[in-house]
Amino acid sequence: MHKILVTGGLGFIGSHTVVELQNEGFEVFIIDDLSNSTIDVLDKITAITHKKPSFFNIDLKDKIAVTTFFNEHKIDGVIHFAASKAVGESVEKPLKYYENNIDSLIHVLQQMKVRKVNNFIFSSSCTVYGQADELPITENAPIKPAESPYGNTKQIGEEIIKDTTKISELKAIALRYFNPIGAHKSAKIGELPIGIPQNLIPYVTQTAVGIRKELSVFGSDYPTPDGTAIRDYIHVVDLAKAHIVAMQRLLKNNQKKSFEVFNIGTGKGNSVLEIIESFEKVTGKKLNYRLVDRREGDITAAYADTTYANKELGWKAKLSLDEALLSAWKWQKTLK
Repeated sequence: MHKILVTGGLGFIGSHTVVELQNEGFEVFIIDDLSNSTIDVLDKITAITHKKPSFFNIDLKDKIAVTTFFNEHKIDGVIHFAASKAVGESVEKPLKYYENNIDSLIHVLQQMKVRKVNNFIFSSSCTVYGQADELPITENAPIKPAESPYGNTKQIGEEIIKDTTKISELKAIALRYFNPIGAHKSAKIGELPIGIPQNLIPYVTQTAVGIRKELSVFGSDYPTPDGTAIRDYIHVVDLAKAHIVAMQRLLKNNQKKSFEVFNIGTGKGNSVLEIIESFEKVTGKKLNYRLVDRREGDITAAYADTTYANKELGWKAKLSLDEALLSAWKWQKTLK
């Protein structure tokens, strides 16, 4: 049984990935500092999978704590989610993002190199492309200057990993996510932002349930069909499953080169107003929303060309936008 460390494993994407790993028979170790998650997620994962993952409350910025963990546990691979992730906040607090996202990555890679743990999956982002010249975006699209410190940490992170593969036996895959949404079908785990949501869908569901007075739609003058920004929204369960096939690719030595990159999305773009329309349709709830000015750091449109991931990983997004939004709503209702 392969032992996989999942950093940030109690977060939104991390928790869903832990569920899928355990369902596939992996033994899972979670490191999370609970800065953007809650400990009860551990019990929810256990309730879904009937198996409790090993949990360690460690701040990955603490180099000694990371070293101690690797001293005490033999690991076959690492899936690295742990990072601060809000575009808007990163513009306001760049130093927090550089310290948290870069230091934690370096500390994990240093220990992997020392101990010859050679299988690594990096939680990257379509933000590395900035505003792409062509849509849909392929993995060969140029990496533009980042629009936000968050996006820059993902670019720098990829460069650090790639450089590490050149001087060690590390094999790494960077999965460039588009916009993960939705929740597990059990409604036991989902996206639970602490404080005011930075992402669209939790703000939508919190507005629908009455926690927020209204939804602000940032920007109605983009050069898109309805003037609102377009993104590729992927169900978090589909995204989680991409990590499983990527880790299996590494463990079986099936990768084509030491550092590989895959876009993980649906291949379809939806505008903010289309998201609102779809949500209202599947839930029967009318949303109170208001068009406001654009938000700094946001781009006009981004959606994936997933041909390479479909072909090389044998992975494809299967769940629809309607299914994702309905699952997010069912999850929100459990939080009231």
